[in-house]
Amino acid sequence: MSELQREVSELEKKSATAARLFDIRRIIGGLFTLYGVIVTIAGLTASDADLDKAQGVNINLWTGLGMLALGLFFLGWLWLRPLAPPVPRDEEDGPEAV
Repeated sequence: MSELQREVSELEKKSATAARLFDIRRIIGGLFTLYGVIVTIAGLTASDADLDKAQGVNINLWTGLGMLALGLFFLGWLWLRPLAPPVPRDEEDGPEAV
């Protein structure tokens, strides 16, 4: 029975690692931060013709900064409030205990 319990505990550890790796906050934060940097750079290098198209507003700069702020918010949230590790089951509990 100890072999089965060891396999179950290994699977629980792998599941917890996968849950932390694919946390939606990490994915959203990473993508918004990456795209925010790209759009901000596009806004910083905007030409006068680009600004004239947007009636003098550097929309790429403002959108990029907003995306960057949102992405950093999600990553900060992930850092400040990480996923709680799963509570290990007691070995004396039967298979019904969760």
